[in-house]
Amino acid sequence: MNCIIIDDEMMARAVIAQMISLHTRLNILEEFSNAIEAIKYLNRNDVDVVFLDVHMPDFTGFDFIDTIKDPPKIVLITSDKNFAINAFEYDCIVDYLVKPITEDRFEKAMQKLNWRVDTSKNGNTIDADKTSNDKTNEFYINISNRLIKIDIPTITVIKALGDYINIKTDTNSYKVHTSLKKIEDKLPKDLFLKIHRSYLINTKKIIDIEDNSVLIGKDVIPVSRGNKPELMKRLNLL
Repeated sequence: MNCIIIDDEMMARAVIAQMISLHTRLNILEEFSNAIEAIKYLNRNDVDVVFLDVHMPDFTGFDFIDTIKDPPKIVLITSDKNFAINAFEYDCIVDYLVKPITEDRFEKAMQKLNWRVDTSKNGNTIDADKTSNDKTNEFYINISNRLIKIDIPTITVIKALGDYINIKTDTNSYKVHTSLKKIEDKLPKDLFLKIHRSYLINTKKIIDIEDNSVLIGKDVIPVSRGNKPELMKRLNLL
């Protein structure tokens, strides 16, 4: 995979380049100290992966992504954990690394990158177990400038609330500024199902089904007529 590094700090570029050199699948084409020069380069060259700093003068990493019509896969680099929620909004972002970057954390990012690349080459056919291992386990939400980790298997119900969603887990409830569609794309398809235009549910948390509703915990969730057949397919009926 051909890659470039964009970071205004020379030392940071050197650290990333050193870590990249340990991975035979990666080939560094160029390094850039600003995003504008990198955009010019991408207009003339094919790049598979961009290691991108968020904090750069005049033109931030997110400005860079918004400018590119069809951005390659991005590994975001930041010194601020608060940008995690922003990263969640971009499908092209494979992972985000918080400075100072450790070798173990970089290795995890490369595992995610390799999985995304291999999945794309195989026509987006995803094994359910791989989906659970990669997409799953956890993501972070930004609540009052705090990053809170959500363990995905603990999610019970996600409800659309206008420009927000409400995520309910086994123990808590969180209101997050994003759409139901965006979070649906991030969740494992074998575990979650949209049963109504306003509801996503964890099918493993269903307690009871009666007529056009399901019981999850103490919540009675409506099931739309169009989504009920898929719900019934998911059930292990005797």
